[in-house]
Amino acid sequence: MTDRYINSLLGTQEKVELVTRQHWFIFFRSIVFELIFAIIIIAGTIAIWSLAWALGWLGFFLLVIPAIGLLQDYLNWSNKKYIITNLRVMQVAGVINKNVTDSSLEKVNDVKLSQSFWGRIFNFGDVEILTASELGINQFKTIGEPVHFKTTMLNAKVALEGSLDHPYNHDAPPQGEDIPSLITQLDRLRQQGVLTPEEFEKKKAELLSKL
Repeated sequence: MTDRYINSLLGTQEKVELVTRQHWFIFFRSIVFELIFAIIIIAGTIAIWSLAWALGWLGFFLLVIPAIGLLQDYLNWSNKKYIITNLRVMQVAGVINKNVTDSSLEKVNDVKLSQSFWGRIFNFGDVEILTASELGINQFKTIGEPVHFKTTMLNAKVALEGSLDHPYNHDAPPQGEDIPSLITQLDRLRQQGVLTPEEFEKKKAELLSKL
């Protein structure tokens, strides 16, 4: 299930195919210091409780420090998401201030998957997406289920290229009475970011020339 913010990013006919995060190893690695600090505080509090109960209560209050750090690490990890829709692949990060990077599936040229020995055992890896956009390369580090992520993205790309909703992929020339509706579909794709304004104007001119 997608959250409200992700849904607000979607176009009219866009739907989410997959949402994933970095592997839980990343979260665990980020909270190791907080866990060790919390254990030290608890052990110290127990040791001095019988000698000075006031200092013992102070130790419990000190637990707030690692607890806040742990909560912050969890929110950062849980809010960093990698999303595949039927039109694009997105990376969303940030708890309050959001940072969104996306690439049209149509501009994806190649996908590279890297998994170490431990990555294959625990099901994590790196996915590198090469695109024709100005961003060039998107690197998704240590994500969970990377093979499923890659295959879902490639399947969505194939479906997009062969979709009947993608009028400019057809070899057969459109009939005159369908051209206005096809231009409307092209404009919708432009609004969703699948087509650049230049590509839209070019395809529009080609359709109008057939009237």
